[in-house]
Amino acid sequence: MLNVLRQSWALLLGMGLLMVGNGLQGSLLGVRGPAAGFSALEMSMVMSAYFVGFLFASRMVPEMLRRVGHVRVFAALGSFVSAVLILFPAFQDPIAWTFGRMVIGFSFCGLYVTAESWLNNSATNETRGKALSLYMIVQMVGIIAAQALLVIPDPSGFLLFVIPSVLVSIAFAPILLSVSPTPAFASTKPMDLRALYRTSPLGCVGLFLLGGVFAAQFGMSAVYGSAAGLSLQQISIFVASFYVGALVLQYPLGWLSDRMDRRRLVTGCAALGGSAALLAALTGGPFNLLLAAAFVIGGCSNPLYSLLIAYTNDFLDHEDMASASAGLLFINGVGAIAGPLIIGWAMQTVGPQGYFLLIAALLLAMTGYALYRMTQRRAPASQDTGAFAALTPAATAVAVEAVQEYAHDKAEQEREE
Repeated sequence: MLNVLRQSWALLLGMGLLMVGNGLQGSLLGVRGPAAGFSALEMSMVMSAYFVGFLFASRMVPEMLRRVGHVRVFAALGSFVSAVLILFPAFQDPIAWTFGRMVIGFSFCGLYVTAESWLNNSATNETRGKALSLYMIVQMVGIIAAQALLVIPDPSGFLLFVIPSVLVSIAFAPILLSVSPTPAFASTKPMDLRALYRTSPLGCVGLFLLGGVFAAQFGMSAVYGSAAGLSLQQISIFVASFYVGALVLQYPLGWLSDRMDRRRLVTGCAALGGSAALLAALTGGPFNLLLAAAFVIGGCSNPLYSLLIAYTNDFLDHEDMASASAGLLFINGVGAIAGPLIIGWAMQTVGPQGYFLLIAALLLAMTGYALYRMTQRRAPASQDTGAFAALTPAATAVAVEAVQEYAHDKAEQEREE
């Protein structure tokens, strides 16, 4: 682990700062938008735009990297992020914010693709698993730390927008000054979606539903907090609780997934998360209950992302995993775009509790579909399954493919032993 830190500390530090900046801007917009008079539906459009940009970038950035190189792409997209963050308080209009969030989503996806390709290039077969685990932990810790900045006094209304802009700008220094800008990069075309669905119906449906759940956590949690009348400090703790749960439960659930039918674990996680959301929706609080619900929802839904990808890979040949992962990320991205829009409509229709009602509906629908699929197909034999590897829903295809390669190699080694 120390050897990995020595090799990748600059990249991990830079990514940590980027995640703090990204986590802060998402929550900040969720608080400032309602304060500026934006409706829940307007805020849902703003939040959904991030995932529209993210989805476009996942297809366009690889070509940009091949044409102009990693350093130029990284610097250009980072400059866009810093500029848009400063412009948000100057143009308090839902249309302007929607366009800005789309640019932010596009740019952050490009930054992640670039950084993940650097990280994968610098790791060896022996260190790749540890490097990817550290990267995922840094992502989660960065988002959690960002919520603490939300309570900094901001009399002028500009300071909290300046802070993430500065953090993103500073993040470039350790990365660009320390990392070799020459990793090989090749984009992967998604597998035909009909073929992917035939291979793993549960993986496709589950990741589509999970996209909406993840978008609710990352995009709409602060909007819910504002609508529910939580204080700024309570909103910051509430949003952080989703990611603390993810950080705490990711690896224990991953350990279980290598030792039991993954569909049972998917069913259990989805049912537990859906039940917690339903309880929060029906009771409406108190605050400690909201925190517990957020912890359980985050702790169950984030590992589900890794579980569903690992389960799908159990039915794929190794050479098909990369194209399948690109297709799964596309499906998840479509769900993430739709999620905030539906939740915004629900909150506008039935009130703040619509936030948890939609999360409950998505996770309980996944529970029902997973139970149905268990009646349609036998579980793969344990010797035919790959190893679980932790992923966050913010990971791009580069990280997913690297994790798949690591998990495949690990499973092969275990079979030989």
